[in-house]
Amino acid sequence: MTETVATPPAGAPAFPSDRTCPYHLPDQYADLREREGSLHRVTLYDGRQAWVVTGYEAARKLLADPRLSSDRTHVDFPATSGRLESLRDRRPAFISLDPPHHGPKRRMTISEFTVRRIKGMRADVERIVHGFLDEMIDAGPPADLVSRFALPVPSMVICRLLGVPYADHDFFQDASRRLIQSPDAAGARAARDDLETYLGGLVDTLRGAPQPGLLSTLVTEQLDKGTIDREELVATAILLLVAGHETTASMTSLSVVTLLEHPEQYAALRDDPSLVPGAVEELLRFLAIADIAGGRVATADIEVDGQRVRAGEGVIVVNSIANRDGSVFADPDTFDVRRPARHHLAFGYGVHQCLGQNLARLELEVILTALFERLPGLRLAVPVDQLTLRPGTTIQGVNELPVTW
Repeated sequence: MTETVATPPAGAPAFPSDRTCPYHLPDQYADLREREGSLHRVTLYDGRQAWVVTGYEAARKLLADPRLSSDRTHVDFPATSGRLESLRDRRPAFISLDPPHHGPKRRMTISEFTVRRIKGMRADVERIVHGFLDEMIDAGPPADLVSRFALPVPSMVICRLLGVPYADHDFFQDASRRLIQSPDAAGARAARDDLETYLGGLVDTLRGAPQPGLLSTLVTEQLDKGTIDREELVATAILLLVAGHETTASMTSLSVVTLLEHPEQYAALRDDPSLVPGAVEELLRFLAIADIAGGRVATADIEVDGQRVRAGEGVIVVNSIANRDGSVFADPDTFDVRRPARHHLAFGYGVHQCLGQNLARLELEVILTALFERLPGLRLAVPVDQLTLRPGTTIQGVNELPVTW
C-alpha cells in the first residue's frame, strides 16, 4: 500500500516534488527559489509542515548549527515519505547521531576515506571501470548503461573497500534499491531486514575469520573491543554499502544524460580531459541528486534570515535549490564545465558532510574519462523525455538508461 499524501494548505506547497527533467529543478522548486527570503513553509506527505531552506548562505549556516539535530528517530524529524518511518525503531548509524556522539563513531571509518587513501585506489578503480566497459562494448549496442556499467562499477568498488563479497551484488543491489525507493515503511523495513540479516551474518563470519576490508577492521578493532555493539556495526555497514554504490550510480547515469544533452560541454571534455575534475564539481552542483538528505529538527529556537525556527520544527536544506542560488553561482541554471563550483553543497556541509565524497569524486573522474576515451560516439538510445525519472522522495536518477554508440 502506498502512502496517502495530505493536501497542503495555501502558502505551504507539498514537498518534495518530482523532476520532469533529469537535470533541472521541478517547477515548484524554481518557484520557491524566486520567493523572498531563504526559508519557506512546505507541507510534508503526512500533513505536517516544515521549513525548507533555499538560500546558499542560510543553508551553510544551518547545516553547521548544533541546534539542528540529525536524529532520524526523533518524533519531530521531517520525514519526506513514509519510508523514513521504518527507521524510527532501529539503531541509527552515525549519520543520525549528533555531537558529541557523532564524532567518535565517524572517526572509526574515516581512515578509509581520506584523500591519500582514495588516491591510492585510483589504479584499482580504473581496472574496474575498464573491465565493465570491456564487457559492455563486447556485448555491443544498445545497452542499459545503469545495469551494465553505472551500477556495477561503484558496487564492486565499495565491496572491495568494505570487504563485502561482490558475488552477492544482485542481492544487495536489489535490497538497496527497495530500501531507498520503497513508497512506504513496510517495503523499506522488509528491505532493511534483508540487509541486516545478510550483513549481520557477514559480521559473525568475520569475527572468527578476519579478512581484508573496512568491515573486518571494524570487527577486530571496535566490535571485539566493545567500542560498538553488533547492531550498531550492522547499521554502519548498511549505510556505507548502500550510500557507497547507489549515489555514485545515480550520479553516473544523470551525468551522462546531462553531458549528452549539452553537446558543446561534452565536446569540451573530450577535447581537454584536464577539465574533468572541475566538470565533476559542476555536475555535482547542477544535479544535486540527494536533495532531500538535509533533513534536521530544531532543538532550540533559531533566528535565520529574518525567520524564527522554533524548537521541534523540521528543517530541510534542499541542496538542489541552494546550489542554484544566483547570488553565489552566476547564471545558475546554465551547465558550464569550466565553472569553479567546488563550494557546492551536494555533499552537505558541517560535521555531517558526506564521508565518501573523496571516493565519489575519484569514481566519477575515472568513469567520465574512460567513457570519453572508449565510447566517443556515445548517445542516448531514446529521447530524453522518454526516460523514467525517480520520484522526488528518493535519490534522483533513473533505473534504466538506454544508450548506443
